[in-house]
This record gives sequence, C-alpha cells and structure tokens, in this order.
Amino acid sequence: MLRYLRDYRWADVRQMLENNRAEQRRSDVRLDGKLCVVSGCTSGVGWEIARELAAHGARIVMINRSREKSERACEALLTDFGADCSYLLADFADLSRVRAAAHTLIQYQDRIDLLVNNVGMHSTTLTRTIDGLETVFCVNHLAPFTLTWKLLDTMRRSAPSRIIQVNSQGHRFGGLDVTDLGWKKRHYTGLRGYGASKTAQLLTVWEFADLLSGSGVTINAMHPGAVKSNIGNNNGPLYRWYKDKIISRTLRDPAVAGQALHYLATAPELETVSGQYFNLTHPEKPAPHALDREVGRIVWKESLQLAGLA
Repeated sequence: MLRYLRDYRWADVRQMLENNRAEQRRSDVRLDGKLCVVSGCTSGVGWEIARELAAHGARIVMINRSREKSERACEALLTDFGADCSYLLADFADLSRVRAAAHTLIQYQDRIDLLVNNVGMHSTTLTRTIDGLETVFCVNHLAPFTLTWKLLDTMRRSAPSRIIQVNSQGHRFGGLDVTDLGWKKRHYTGLRGYGASKTAQLLTVWEFADLLSGSGVTINAMHPGAVKSNIGNNNGPLYRWYKDKIISRTLRDPAVAGQALHYLATAPELETVSGQYFNLTHPEKPAPHALDREVGRIVWKESLQLAGLA
C-alpha cells in the first residue's frame, strides 16, 4: 500500500484527517421546483444523495442501469417525500447510452439546476467496454465527462446552476499515464486503475471550471467520505468477503455523504465557488499529480477524442 501513497504530503495527510474528524457543515436551503439530475442513485451514496435532495423539495431525474431498481427508487421518494421523480436508463460503460440519455434530457428538460455525477466502479481486473475502452476509466471519468459536456448549454441557460463530481480520495493512488490511458502497455491493478480514473476526473474539473467562468455555472468535486457503498461488488468472492467483513466495519453511514452534497449544492456561500475539491463539506488540496494543469489539458483533449466529442 505504501507505494500508492508516494504523492501524499504529510501536511495534506493532516488536513485530510482533520477534515474527516471535523463537524460537517449543513444547509437548510430548500430546492422546491429545482431539477436535479443524479446518476447511479439506486443504492449507497447515490441513493442518499437522491433522498436528501428529494427531502428538500427537489425534482429528481435519475440516470441508472436498472429499470426495476429505478422504479422502486422513484416510488420510495414519492412515498417518503412526495417527490417528483423520473428516470432514464444508461449503462455508463456504453458511451452511446450516455449520449442518448443526455439528448433526452436536452429534449425534454428546459432547465437543469443541479447535475450530480455519482456513478463509479472499482475493478480488480482489467476489462474493456464495447468500444475497447478500459472500463473503470470509462465509467468513472469518460461517461460523466460526456454527460457534463452534453448538458453544458442547458446548464448555462439555467444559471445559477451547479455541477458536482463525486470523486474520491482514491485519486491519490495515481496511476494516470497520458501515453497509456487504456492500460495497453502496463500491468493493471485495481487501485491504480481506480486512481487514474479519479485523477482524470479531477484534472478535467479544473478545465470545466475555466470554461464555465463567468457563466453562473459552477463545478466542484467532492470526496463523499469513508462510507458504505456497493462499489466493488462486481469483483470476485474473496474481494467481496474482505470488503464486507473487514473494510465495511470501519465505514460510516452513507447518509453523511447525502447531507454533505446537499450543502455543496445549496449553500449560499458557495454560489460562486468553482474548481474546488471538497472532503465532504471542507475544502481540501488534492494530490500534486491531480493539480498538474499541463497534464490536465492533455487529458481534456484525449477525453474529447475518446468520448467522440471532438
């Protein structure tokens, strides 16, 4: 594990630990009539995000893989909060489905007040999508990048509006190599693959923030805390046993992530804050490799190409 932490700086580690222990900020701002688009929200962090937003009056549009789970989730939000909830289906490992979901949103929604890119995965083995992309990089970075890019004009028209990328402290594992984004030349490991995808997402957050400067649309990234989720359940029985019996016992209730995201989505003091990384509700400095703007510009250009957006 220590070799994955080479980019950590002890001052940053202290800041992370302080933020983890700190009392989290809260917001009581309601979202009545506001349209919030949330991806990957039938369980775990995404579900708590959807619940928290619905509890404060938001209209919810979910983007999920499963029709059955989406229907149950919308029914629950209606029962518990009287929420206006609908859903679109898209597998984030298939960028054509993501583009289709974006086009549907553009066609049927006049405005989007909040976009939350929450979908994420971790894989211990190297797999590829139907387009030949490394799957974790596609799901964690290219798919939310594509959705965000496609919805920019709608969000500009909806300003003030906010975009939040659910990122991770896992970006600190590194793994990003702009000459080998598809892991065709290197040995793949789950931690490095995950770290590469989350690093790429952060690097493009800074680029999006520059692009949106002065538009009334903000974009920030957040670590949702060390909370329980279903991420990694696609892996083998040994991994799932280790996660369930060892890791999960140290994790917090994902409701804290939902509360933190509601703060980031509504706090008046954050209305013009953009291009920041938050550990739950506290600003935090990412790992040095995730702040390299020269690399970020390369990743931006490559992401546009790989996602068919150039």
